[in-house]
Amino acid sequence: MAQKDNEMSFWDHLEALRGTLFRSVLAVGLLSVVFLCIPKELFKVVLWPTQQDFILYSSLGLPFGMSLINVDISAQFFVHLKVSILCGLVLAFPYIVYEIWKFIAPALYEHEKGAVRGGFLLSSGLFYLGVAVGYFVVLPVCLMFFMNYSVSDAIANTITLGSYMSLFVSMVFLIGLLFEFPTVILVLSTMGVVTRKHLRGYRKHAIVAVLLLAALITPSDPFSMFVLAIPLYGLYEFSILICKKEQV
Repeated sequence: MAQKDNEMSFWDHLEALRGTLFRSVLAVGLLSVVFLCIPKELFKVVLWPTQQDFILYSSLGLPFGMSLINVDISAQFFVHLKVSILCGLVLAFPYIVYEIWKFIAPALYEHEKGAVRGGFLLSSGLFYLGVAVGYFVVLPVCLMFFMNYSVSDAIANTITLGSYMSLFVSMVFLIGLLFEFPTVILVLSTMGVVTRKHLRGYRKHAIVAVLLLAALITPSDPFSMFVLAIPLYGLYEFSILICKKEQV
């Protein structure tokens, strides 16, 4: 049976893609406006990892807390704008995934749709799991290391708002994206590009790649690197489990 996608012209595809992008951007924009209207509530969450009552510090009894300064007259406004857009993107992620699914679904055969649909459903859960790991575990561990690291007692650590936000984005949002790896593997497996045998054969390479990636994301101490490397490698093993079996 010919696919429905084959009946569409190039301009039909372009129009469908334009609609997908427009609705996705609109969803992010509307949610971003909401966050722009509630700056104090938004930054209470964003800055919580810097406070002593953060769940990791309080549960371990760690005496940690840090204050931030602003040295740029326009920094607070633009940081608020960037964080609002980022949070809008995070909350709109499931809807964006849904829009992508609607766009590519007509190009798939019936036997492919089920697995790919499952991959897209899985992607939202993995993304939010990665965001949670970055926010509750990796970010505070990195903060503790950097705040307690000093090359001289004569140098005090005075952290700017922009510096903290750069670390926040890399530790939270990027780790959320990294957790999408099993979704990519599931889709590639459905297309016949990778199999369980392939992934099992590259376990040693995966360990090295995960350690290098963790070192790049958390360029601090070995402990924080392993804190991130463990769940990342767990994702690789999970990808093996959900990967398509070899045809006998």
